[in-house]
Amino acid sequence: MKTKLFIAIAVILASCGSKKKADLLVYNATIYTVDSSFSIAEAMAIKDGKIVATGKTTDLEKEFDAKEKIDAQGKFIYPGFIDAHAHFVGYGNSLQRVNLVGTNSWDEVLERCKEFAKENADGWLLGRGWDQNDWTIKEFPDNTKLNELFPDRPVLLTRIDGHGAIANQKALDLAGIKPGDNIAGGEIEEMEGTLTGILIDNAIGLVSSKIPGQTKEQYGEALKDAQANCFAVGLTTIDDCGLDFDDVEKIQAMQASGDLKMRMYVMLSDDEKNFAWLAKTGKIKTDRLNVRSIKVYADGALGSRGACLLEPYSDRKDWSGFLRFSQSHFDSIANYINQQGWQMCTHAIGDSGNRTMLTIYAKYLKGKNDLRWRIEHAQVVYKNDFDLFGANSVIPSVQPTHGTSDMYWAGDRLGPERVKRAYAYKQLLQQNGWIPLGTDFPVEDISPFKTFFAAVIRKDAKGWPENGYQTENALTKEETIRGMTIWAAKANFEENEKGSLEKGKFADFVVLDKDLMKAGEKDLLQTIVLKTYLNGEKVYSKK
Repeated sequence: MKTKLFIAIAVILASCGSKKKADLLVYNATIYTVDSSFSIAEAMAIKDGKIVATGKTTDLEKEFDAKEKIDAQGKFIYPGFIDAHAHFVGYGNSLQRVNLVGTNSWDEVLERCKEFAKENADGWLLGRGWDQNDWTIKEFPDNTKLNELFPDRPVLLTRIDGHGAIANQKALDLAGIKPGDNIAGGEIEEMEGTLTGILIDNAIGLVSSKIPGQTKEQYGEALKDAQANCFAVGLTTIDDCGLDFDDVEKIQAMQASGDLKMRMYVMLSDDEKNFAWLAKTGKIKTDRLNVRSIKVYADGALGSRGACLLEPYSDRKDWSGFLRFSQSHFDSIANYINQQGWQMCTHAIGDSGNRTMLTIYAKYLKGKNDLRWRIEHAQVVYKNDFDLFGANSVIPSVQPTHGTSDMYWAGDRLGPERVKRAYAYKQLLQQNGWIPLGTDFPVEDISPFKTFFAAVIRKDAKGWPENGYQTENALTKEETIRGMTIWAAKANFEENEKGSLEKGKFADFVVLDKDLMKAGEKDLLQTIVLKTYLNGEKVYSKK
């Protein structure tokens, strides 16, 4: 009897000894791996922050001896979401300012400013998020009431898209702006010789450059707040589109100290100081930081009529918008970036802005390639210009919620025919066979589920319009998931390390209470993130 017992114990010990070691085993799950065949697994083993196997629960339990096991109880696991176009630092800063998103009138903007000022009495009063297109009177306000409320305190309130702002007289005085002043690539609005406070595109910098810099502590708190909110919606990598090199150095320091865990793909803004810094340091690539690209601005935004159009705006017959810099500037930048082997990423909204940049891109890319130069937004494209994306392997990086946010008034700006070539995500997808998706937060909400809903359903949260908005350009559910994961990773040259749940890749994943691939239209926006993991570490858990 004792002999049989010893043999049984020996067999068990031998069995345990032969098992592979793992740090974490997640089982009893529905895991969308987002591999090439979009396969589904039941379990996933993780070691040293990376996936070592996926498969059936019974198979992985036999194969691995894990320090920790998690029973997913049938819940749904997707790769960590990647936002291919956002403003992470800007979002963090906006959390420290007056939130003007969702205001229904200029009076409501003023009320929010007054309330904020009661608790924040010192320094500049800054806010972001207003959109005159959401108001009953869909016109830019002027700063008369703002001057009355804050005669001695500088105020700058930025429009939702970041391409328009209103400043009070105190802020204009500090910037030295006077009636009659002009600036290339921007507009300083005045009425009958009086400044209204409205500033468009490059004009905003005249005022914003006078705002004192943040302390190290303020900057750190802003980024940690942004990170917490992003983890809570399942985001594990953010493309920050347009930072200066000193932001990168601060991000590096926070990542080194462990205060910032978020993976970041940073595009440096089009500025000589950033070119010089990147040329000196070279491309930066760590597990959590990737810097190899330059963000250029071709034009402004459609909502503030700063987008550069081939023909005048339908609701402003004497105006076609403008390029923010000369074509020779864009050409010289493209030439330099090409010589350096960097990635060029250009904000282009209007059909003229897109044509200008696609033509310049073609000059240097010379046909099919793997340089992955990107057009950010690609919002309005002339019918004969779509092929320029595919012909030169240019990546259209789009934000589906822009379509459902702008659909109420985009037709007024563009007219019934031109608007059909706007927010054309399916048509853009067909150019290269893949397309990265983002939100452009804080211009839009940070939620990946709103991205998913807008791309697939093409309606607002209230179900309008009944049959969807220009649904010929809707994406399928699988295309949208790929756009939020593996295709977003590919746009960053990172498809071999993230974006899908496959052996050898980072264990970045999100646990959801609903299955996005099977959920009905009414349930999609109710999806809840239960847990978010980065590098196999739980960074968020719903309480």
